[in-house]
Amino acid sequence: MSEMMDKSTVNPDEDTVSLKSNGKTPTNDSPVKLGMMKSFKKSIQRAAEKSLLSPGGKGSKGTPKANVTESGSQPPLSPGPSVGSPVTPGKDSDSDISHPLKRSKTADPSMPSTDSFVRGSIRRSLPFVKRKKSKSVGEGLVEEKKEETEEEEVVLAEIEEIYTLPEIPHSPLSVMQISKLIETEVLEEAHLNLLALRREFQQEQDQSGGDAPMELAKKEKDLSLLYGDLRKKINTIVRDSNSVPSRNQELLLLTARIIQEEDKRAEEPGGLPGSWMEAWREAVEEGVQAKVKSVHLGQGEQKEQKEQREQSASWLAVHLGLLGKTIIEDLESVKRELQWSYPPSFKVFSTYVRSYHRVVAQHLKKVEQQVTERRDLYSLLNWIINTYKSETIMGSLSLQPDMNDESTDLQLEENFLKQLKEKYCCRVKVDMKSSLNKIIELENEEFWKDRRMPEKDDEFLNSEFHMDIWTQVKSNCQNSRVIDAELELKVLSSCLEELKGFPKRFEEEFNRLCGALKPQPLWAEYQITYINSFSALQEHMDGYLAACPHEVEGFKIEARWLIVRLLQGLEDQFKEDVKPYLQRMMTRKWLTNDEDFNDLYSRTKLLSQHCALMRPPHVQEFANRLHYHVVKEYIGQLMKNNYSCKNRKHEKAADKIRQQWDKLVDVFEDMKSTCEWLNLAGDNLGDIIGQKNKKDIKDHLESLVKHYPDFSKKHLIAVLNFRGLMRGREHQRILQRFTELKKKTDSANGGDRSRVFFSDMQVTVNTDCLSNLPFSCFNVLLPDN
Repeated sequence: MSEMMDKSTVNPDEDTVSLKSNGKTPTNDSPVKLGMMKSFKKSIQRAAEKSLLSPGGKGSKGTPKANVTESGSQPPLSPGPSVGSPVTPGKDSDSDISHPLKRSKTADPSMPSTDSFVRGSIRRSLPFVKRKKSKSVGEGLVEEKKEETEEEEVVLAEIEEIYTLPEIPHSPLSVMQISKLIETEVLEEAHLNLLALRREFQQEQDQSGGDAPMELAKKEKDLSLLYGDLRKKINTIVRDSNSVPSRNQELLLLTARIIQEEDKRAEEPGGLPGSWMEAWREAVEEGVQAKVKSVHLGQGEQKEQKEQREQSASWLAVHLGLLGKTIIEDLESVKRELQWSYPPSFKVFSTYVRSYHRVVAQHLKKVEQQVTERRDLYSLLNWIINTYKSETIMGSLSLQPDMNDESTDLQLEENFLKQLKEKYCCRVKVDMKSSLNKIIELENEEFWKDRRMPEKDDEFLNSEFHMDIWTQVKSNCQNSRVIDAELELKVLSSCLEELKGFPKRFEEEFNRLCGALKPQPLWAEYQITYINSFSALQEHMDGYLAACPHEVEGFKIEARWLIVRLLQGLEDQFKEDVKPYLQRMMTRKWLTNDEDFNDLYSRTKLLSQHCALMRPPHVQEFANRLHYHVVKEYIGQLMKNNYSCKNRKHEKAADKIRQQWDKLVDVFEDMKSTCEWLNLAGDNLGDIIGQKNKKDIKDHLESLVKHYPDFSKKHLIAVLNFRGLMRGREHQRILQRFTELKKKTDSANGGDRSRVFFSDMQVTVNTDCLSNLPFSCFNVLLPDN
């Protein structure tokens, strides 16, 4: 370690080499004359030893002990002129060489203070200064030696913007020599020689007077190639600087000074076109791209990996988590170390942040093309809109206060976010349709296939699918609300649009798979179950009426029509069941046998029990319609001339009508029918039919005419025929009294037809012209019956 490394200094004026060995300077009477090639070979050899990419180089042999850290490792080399580079004439070579940067815990008090670029500009702006019980000496900080176990505070000093360019050599090295220097990262010496070559070119160009001889063109081409190599090398160094944080800080500062110098000379001939600063920003962005690309995507191409990904959590959520972690770690490193290797004008932290905004946006666009699942689309949207700018990444406290003046938004393409939201909404709609189809399949598996009884909820038949649908819509809305209100509205609209077609699909499958159950009670119970369930689903969707009125109304129309069809199916089936029993009312058999009425009553009672399982409001409407139908058809049998109660059988018939009518009234009251106005019809007709004295009939017409304005003369004639009063004086008096009451009632209520009952009944009794003759015509001609 005591052996000193050979140093050589080339004087461009004398083409001589002064050798230094073991710290001794040879006398002036023993100079060693060497040619330029020999000097270059030695300089290249020593440059290789000093290469920043060769930590195991031979340069460690010639390093003075004072420059070795306590751990025994050699500190980074000085950014001053490389060994073998030209020095300023007239300066003592001993004082200008072999003073590399000290990183030991004790500063070298013999370090000379100078304004030169080598020891002035660079060394004064070195980013790392250890401070602990320190005191100021001259322009620097002198640190006292501490115990190895004691922690030290690291203070980052800002690099000075202004610098002094070292003297440019009078004669540049050859193109191959400069190229070698660039290759081995001896950048300062390479750049100074490039500037010398460029100066020669400019001088020759001026002397040529505008002509372009071959030599001048060749030199211009050499300059272009060398500058291209230098820019590539700088690009590589900058690109990799955030991947290798421990890379020598001085090398980055050298690249910064070269960039500054070249941008100053941009207008001079012989340089490389384009901004060096812009090239530096591109190199930074390439480094950021490499960082982002290094984040594991988590999307395997093999089938096994795909299956594992489907069974595990969202692969994209994992990738985005890793990406966010990489971004924050890299920016922390830039804030902590990297930005202190550049002058302030480079705005290093800001450049890296903006590069991440662009690069991550480009990366996410590529990732989006691979995303198909709703959960992954959601993860991507949430990460872009919320996570990226939150405290998790760009808003992290560890990046403050540097991020105060920076934007936290990704630089996305104009329509990217809009298209991503539309893609998410389409996926929501597809998933919604799939879920609704699964609900139908589940109903078949749990109930239809095995003909299982539907379940009850609060004594009402119910299927839980309406809760499943509502929960899914609600969940989709709540999740999208986390991203933004606009997406929530679009997601809700997508769900409701898909829900609109659900009632019809459900009905088709229900009829296909359960149609064979008619007219069994189970089929009716299924229908009541789905009347209740779709009614509940309507109520759930009413909560979104204000947000999406058009879509909610569209669904409600479809649901209402399904409920109407289910109710109509129940009604039609009941009517079909009781039709034969009703047709046998008011006949000879009916008068002597109760079998048909008992069947009618048992079917109506069963329907009443079913209606007790139906939720309001449909149960009342349904009960009213059936109440109307049964009593109308029951009374309607009186109008069909099926039987005439002769020989005083009318009293027995009237008693039977009253008894059966009371039973029907009771069962429809149990069904919660609100058609009480129908209940008087049976009693009124029973009174007319059951009067022993036919003269008293006309006294019971007023109540019938008052409560049923649509009761007409033909209906009265049909009732009198059933009683057995088909002709005679008293028959005509009854009709005359009826006519008087009708005129009186019609003038009083203006012919109110709000309650239609008898006009819907078909009258089949033959009412010949004699029935319409004036009463005076029958006084003598017709006897009483």
